[in-house]
Amino acid sequence: MTTSVNDMLRTYPADLGGVDQQAMAKCIEACMTCAQACTACADACLSEGMVGDLTNCIRTDMDCADVCNTTASVLSRHTGYDANVARAVLTACATVCKACGDECSAHADMHEHCRVCAEACRRCEQACNELLAGLG
Repeated sequence: MTTSVNDMLRTYPADLGGVDQQAMAKCIEACMTCAQACTACADACLSEGMVGDLTNCIRTDMDCADVCNTTASVLSRHTGYDANVARAVLTACATVCKACGDECSAHADMHEHCRVCAEACRRCEQACNELLAGLG
């Protein structure tokens, strides 16, 4: 499937320095998808009757969305690329995705939006870890 992420990586005018473009594209897309899922999940939690019981979930969703958006942005910029910064951002993203996935999984049996969000978080965590492994 061709996406704008793949197209932008493919058309970048300079050398990407041996970074696996498929893993990079997968990670950027997973981050964007996860950010959207977390934002929607937080909003859905706010609409639940038991919103007071979901404050940690809402907070974790919002933190995860912010970190995923930042990670996608950092990974989309290649001029002046710094592998140490990329590793730090990817590590943070994988960490927050694990935390958010764990939190949403705890509510998944009662709230379908939490199940969907947990799955997006797990995919993003995996994509970040795969890209990290490829960076060395």
